[in-house]
Amino acid sequence: MEQRPYYRTVVLSDIHLGTTHSKVNEASDFLSSVDCERLILNGDIIDGWNLQKSGVKKWKPEHTRFFKIIMNMMEKHGTEVIYVRGNHDDFLDSLVPMRFGNIQIVKDYMLESNGRYYFVTHGDVFDRVTTEMKWLAKLGDIGYTLLLWLNGLYNRYRVKHGKPYYSLSQAIKQKVKTAVSYISDFERVLVSFARARECDGVICGHIHHPENSMIDGIHYLNSGDWVETLSALTEDNEGNWQVMYYSDFALRESGSNVLALNIAS
Repeated sequence: MEQRPYYRTVVLSDIHLGTTHSKVNEASDFLSSVDCERLILNGDIIDGWNLQKSGVKKWKPEHTRFFKIIMNMMEKHGTEVIYVRGNHDDFLDSLVPMRFGNIQIVKDYMLESNGRYYFVTHGDVFDRVTTEMKWLAKLGDIGYTLLLWLNGLYNRYRVKHGKPYYSLSQAIKQKVKTAVSYISDFERVLVSFARARECDGVICGHIHHPENSMIDGIHYLNSGDWVETLSALTEDNEGNWQVMYYSDFALRESGSNVLALNIAS
């Protein structure tokens, strides 16, 4: 039997439970396939903005399964869970900081990795749109939802014609100058903050754009999302970080399913 991958740290963000486009089943399958010492849920795990619109109608059994898997990780493997609040799960603000058992709920977190220190934040507090112009952020959220709907239509067409999944929404964002500039500005602000805090790196989410790069001497890591890119961050025992992408189940020649993980450094 093939040994399960083990990581010192796994970081997931932006699952957006409660929205139509959340790939919660894929996120659950990914967590079910690995073991880790520490799991960081880096914000926007639960989409409180969307749940407020229709409440429990949006909460489904697969959302409960996701948290059951995490509880199983804590029970069987002693996994420590750090839940960093995001802007879509800002309903947690009244609870932080809180610790019970192996779970911490925090606004941010300082992570030590082989003598290097990383500031962990969802990232929304460094985004002027979400902090100062919440109405504009919610308007943008409506436009983003429309873009994801179009993405769904496009990929249903591709499936019918035997073509693999393609993130139309990501491709569009990477070609729009304002979106590219927004990502660059966001990264620059976070890197500057990490340097001011005398940190070696910063770990964030929020913008749904996975990244693992050195920017002006600061290690910038973004865990991406489970709406479009289906990505996570992993750290091994030597302190090496990778962006890990999930690919859908593929049939083996024997007819069994296998979880394929494509790793990009």
